[in-house]
Formats: sequence, C-alpha cells, structure tokens
Amino acid sequence: MMNTKVSTLAKSGNETGSPHKFDRSMGLISNFSLGFTYLSPLTGIYALFAFALALAGPPAIWWILIVAVGQMLVALTFGEIASQYPITGGLYPWSRRLWGRRYAWLAAWVYLWAMVVMITSVAEYSVTFVATLFSFELTPKTGLITASSVLLLALLLNMSGTRALAQIAKLGFWCEIIGVVALGIYLLIFHRVNDFSVLFDSMGAVGKDGGYYSAFLAASLLGLYMFFGFEACGNVAEEVKNPSRGIPMAMILSIVFGALSALVSFTGYLLAARSLPDIVSGKVADPIPLILNESLGSWGAKGFLVIALIAFISCVLSLQAALSRLIFSFARDEMLPASGFLAKLSAKSVVPNNAMLVSCAAPLLICGWVYLQPDSLNRVTAFAVIGVYFSFMMVVIAAIWQRLRGWMPGGEWTLRGWGGLINWLALTYQIAACWILAQPVAGDIPFLDRWIVLLGLGVVVAVGLVYMVLMRPYGRSSAPENDAIEHSIELRRSRETLR
Repeated sequence: MMNTKVSTLAKSGNETGSPHKFDRSMGLISNFSLGFTYLSPLTGIYALFAFALALAGPPAIWWILIVAVGQMLVALTFGEIASQYPITGGLYPWSRRLWGRRYAWLAAWVYLWAMVVMITSVAEYSVTFVATLFSFELTPKTGLITASSVLLLALLLNMSGTRALAQIAKLGFWCEIIGVVALGIYLLIFHRVNDFSVLFDSMGAVGKDGGYYSAFLAASLLGLYMFFGFEACGNVAEEVKNPSRGIPMAMILSIVFGALSALVSFTGYLLAARSLPDIVSGKVADPIPLILNESLGSWGAKGFLVIALIAFISCVLSLQAALSRLIFSFARDEMLPASGFLAKLSAKSVVPNNAMLVSCAAPLLICGWVYLQPDSLNRVTAFAVIGVYFSFMMVVIAAIWQRLRGWMPGGEWTLRGWGGLINWLALTYQIAACWILAQPVAGDIPFLDRWIVLLGLGVVVAVGLVYMVLMRPYGRSSAPENDAIEHSIELRRSRETLR
C-alpha cells in the first residue's frame, strides 16, 4: 500500500511527454553508492590536497571534519523532506512542495548551473590522472580532449539504464574504498615518515593578513568541495525501492563513510609524504603521484591510478545522472524551454536520455572555456560550490518556514522533536559556508577575478529572476505546491488506515 502511495506522489510532477515510468530497481546499497560516488572523497582529496596544504599546511585536514558535521545537519533536514516527498528531481520538487513554484524555480535554476559547473570541474580534475596513467604530455589541447572523453563515456554508460547506473555506482564505491580507505591505512601502517603531531603544525603557512586564521579559512574549500552529493540519493527517488525509508539512510551513510574515508586518506598521504615541507611551500605542485611512487613503486602507482580513474568516471556518472533527473523533473512541470523534449523517458532504457544529453553538452561547453582560460579552474569550482550551498540553504529555509506554520514531517523517517533545532543549526551552518565561499580572492588581481565567485552567483540568480519574470515558466504547470502541512496529515491518515 505504501508503494502505491509513493507512485501516486510521484505523479505530482505532471508526467508531461512521459508515457513510461521509471524502473524501481535501485536498493539501499545502490542508492547509497550513488551518493557516495557523487560525494567522492577520492576526487576531493586528489583535486585539493596540494591546494589545501599550500594555503594552511597540515591542519587543513580539520575542514573535512568541520564540514562533515555541518553537512550532516543538512542531510538530516533533507532526509525528512525526501521521506515525505520521494520524487525525482530532489531540490526542485522539495522546494515547490515546501514553498511554491516561483521559489522552486530559483532554487533549482541555481542548483542546475552549479551542477553543470561541478561536472565540468570533476572531469577537468581527472585529466592529470589520465595523463599520468597513459604517460602523455598534458597541454590545454590534450586536457580538453581528455575531459571531453570522460564526459562522453559517462553519458554512454548513463544511457544504459538505471540497473547499469546502479552497478557502476557499486563499482565506483569499491574503487573509492580501495583507493581511499585501504590505501590510506596501508600508507599509515607501512610508509609513515611523519609524526601525527604534524596535523597541528601549520609549518609556516600564513594568510593574507600575516596571521594563520585567514590561511585556515582559505583552505575551507577542501571540505566544502567534498561534502555534497548526498542529495543525489533523492534525485533518483522514483527509481529507488522503499524510498521513504531508504533515501534518508542513504544520505546519512554517504556523509559518514565520506568523512571517515576522507580523513583516513588525507592522513595517509600527509604522514607518508617525505617532502612535506616542499609540498606546503608549493615547490611540489602535484604531490600525490610523488607520494604514490615513493610508497608503492611505479607499478603500484599505476594500479592506483586505474582505480582512481574508475572512481572519477563513476563520480561524473553520478553527477550526470543527478543533473539529468533534475532537468527531467523541471521539464516535467513545463519549467524549461523544450520541456516536452526534455521530459521524455527512453522506451528502451527508461531513463531521461534527452535530459542526459543536455547534462553532458553543457559541461562540454564550459570545458571549452577552461581550455581558453586554463587558470580559471579553481574559480570555476568555487562558483559551483557556492551555487550548491545557496540552493541547499533555500531548501532549509523553506523547511523552517513550514515548521513555523505548524508542519510536522509526515514521511516514514523523521527527526521527531529534534527536527526544528536541527533545521536552524543547518541554516546557521549554510550561512557560514556561503560567507566563507563569497570571500574575495587574495592577491593583486583584477576586480572581476577577485570577486568572481560572488559575481558568478549574482549573474546566475539575476538571469534566473529575469527569465522567471518575463517568461513565467512557473505558470505552465498545475503540479502541487506549498502543501507540506496538508500532505503530511494525509500521509499520517493513510498509515493509520493501514493499521
């Protein structure tokens, strides 16, 4: 009976142009694997290990723990919402049902573009792995070809269907475990050359004001970049078995396993680094391959690179899958141009292939920008992160607003009496994270480059608002909105009837 209830709820998005329904073939482990490979500790550690150490030295590791605790508050908040609204698209339908269609439009618009840029950044960060593995010279041209190839490969795998996505997510999960946890433990046991005390030693790192506080704050991107992706568990809700119970648990597991594996991995690399002072000073630009060669030898390092590459591809795969479901959900409610085209499911694979094409094509275009501006990758990444956090904050605000109106979440998984406090703590954390990310880039650089993160977010929000006012996309759908209290009561009555 509850599965019937979920099926009825899924129709709230107006299945415009979609004669087929999603295939509920994803269990808890597959759903968790999807969120975990999207979060991808391996990707985050490799992409930002040298960056974080150069800014703040070894204590940068504590950002992993700080952000994990903050994002757990957000994941708990999302878990209650997803349990009441297990609908494909995640942030968009959640915002719509908690606040309204205009509010949902803006939240999903910002999140959509942040996802596009995030997919680009992960594909670009994989380039060094591929170049090292296959021993070719890394130039802007070969970088563009490699990143584009990763995006296209992920697209082909995604179009195979939900079952294939679930299996590849599981493979990516095990590659993450081997490449992050197992390798980190191996380095700590057999190749530790530094004492644990270095975790508290800044090794001379200073900030723009000459003190350590600003240096430590600047290294926050290490954690902030890593700890989202858990929301992808809800993006594919209509493909998950027993989603009202399973999705919140998958989100929580993604954060817990992500934090533990990231801490083990970062500590392993840090304590096995024979040239740690040179890494902190910036003399070693790409330290992880050096550490791997010193600890595993050339063949061992190659083996790790294969595992890491699979993890990168799995991460891009999960990101593309999440973005395509968001686009599909948006289009199903006729919120986008060409909504009829984007809201169709493939008759063969039962996935939104047309939305999938867009989720690959848009990052390909941004890869072209990175090719023309090779030094822009970190700034592009920072914009993606603040976009995600801004969208998350909008959902948390909507949940708090409904609670102030008397909403008691009615899904099968709730926080009970702790919900209100956790929602407010999650909002406090989100505001602090956005403030950190919005800080101007240090150094004597042009105004545009200095404020690129905040300006980028401002442009995306402004364009979204202008499009919303002029084109009124929110007015084309009769899908439910702002019904959290009513629907919660309905769900409770349904469960009472079943008893």
